[in-house]
Amino acid sequence: MRAFACPLLASLLALSPIAGCAASQAPITPVAHVDLQRYMGDWYVIASIPSRFERRACNALESYALRGDGRIQTTFSYREDTPDGKPKTMHATGSVQDDSGNAVWGMQFIWPIKAEYIIAWLDADYRTVIVARNKRDYVWIMARTPTISDAQYAALTQRVAALGYDTSKLRRVPQQWSATATPAAPR
Repeated sequence: MRAFACPLLASLLALSPIAGCAASQAPITPVAHVDLQRYMGDWYVIASIPSRFERRACNALESYALRGDGRIQTTFSYREDTPDGKPKTMHATGSVQDDSGNAVWGMQFIWPIKAEYIIAWLDADYRTVIVARNKRDYVWIMARTPTISDAQYAALTQRVAALGYDTSKLRRVPQQWSATATPAAPR
């Protein structure tokens, strides 16, 4: 476990807002308001500029549950390499930043580091979302369904580009669900 902790810590430090922002770009503007109750539940990761831990993910699913203390319990589950691959799960706790309209979160995977998550775009029906970071290092396109149309994907990719990301780094996450490819953890 000790050999795993150092690379994990290094990767999580890269996620931290302490690591700095992209100097040449303005901060990302979050959506004006997020209704946390509507936002809770399952979001399938359609595409991302992945973190080190997501590069081989298939059937990636981000699940949010509002806790009694106002924080957000987050479970990221996926299959490694193939839709029927080894199940993996990561847990984090989100904290909504005050005065952000619930659109800017600190996501804590390991104490004391909190990664910046900005809800940069959210459709009116809470069916698709773009979660971004000011560093423009990672981004996630997510939906309430495991697939979206090519037209929706193209429109969301354009929105990611407008946020200042290099969309050539986007990776479409395979979403091929079957009876054996259920989520890695209970939701």
